[in-house]
Amino acid sequence: MSAIPPESFVPAAAARLPAGQPRSLAVTAPPRDGAAVAARWGAILEAASVVAALAGRGPEAPDPLVRGFPVAIAQAGGQRLIVARQAMEDLSVILETGIRALLSVHARGASPLAAAEALWAEFRGARDALVALAPPERRLLG
Repeated sequence: MSAIPPESFVPAAAARLPAGQPRSLAVTAPPRDGAAVAARWGAILEAASVVAALAGRGPEAPDPLVRGFPVAIAQAGGQRLIVARQAMEDLSVILETGIRALLSVHARGASPLAAAEALWAEFRGARDALVALAPPERRLLG
């Protein structure tokens, strides 16, 4: 069992919700502009930091390509933005479901380490694929 209580793994944004409110990474309206894409991306990265903590990893060093993704993909627009929106929605659901499962395992006194490592690897692959959607000339705009 980890020395860190499960409550410390709840993303800060979810922790601020009033009691009884559903805690979801999902955004009710589809992102239409750069600010909405950035908000969704920020929620995804925050959830990923929870997974990293459950996997026993420290925070990653800031990556300019990852940080600049929302601006780059919003400016790219078109089909790239449509694909990115759907992929971000899918990744949000995967992370939310995975975190709930990991916290459930942790609450039972079992180690979520191996499962968290697997989810972390999946996240990194999905994140890198999303960043690659942005045109190379726009990737460092953020």
